[in-house]
Amino acid sequence: LYFDNAVMEKIDATSNETPDEIPAKFALNQNYPNPFNPTTKISYDLPEASDVMIKIYDITGREVAELINTRQSAGTHNIEWNAKQFATGVYLYRITAGDFTAVRKLTLIK
Repeated sequence: LYFDNAVMEKIDATSNETPDEIPAKFALNQNYPNPFNPTTKISYDLPEASDVMIKIYDITGREVAELINTRQSAGTHNIEWNAKQFATGVYLYRITAGDFTAVRKLTLIK
């Protein structure tokens, strides 16, 4: 093959747009802030569209809140929990998304 350098053009592949990045794996991130009063944010990563359920449990394992129970697209998601009607203490939050399950601890201080 013969390429005429005078005809070749430099192609600029840069762009001002940032592509939406799809996470490589499922993840449940630590809530922020922690400890909190009365609201905190929970973020999680979905590498594929999934049925997502996030529930809050007290330290004895009793379910006290369901934050989400719906199908969501792939990506990083955030949800806020307002715990103003709950007592000070340690709680657990659990995500189930497809075959993925994870649990983390959060602390409410009033």
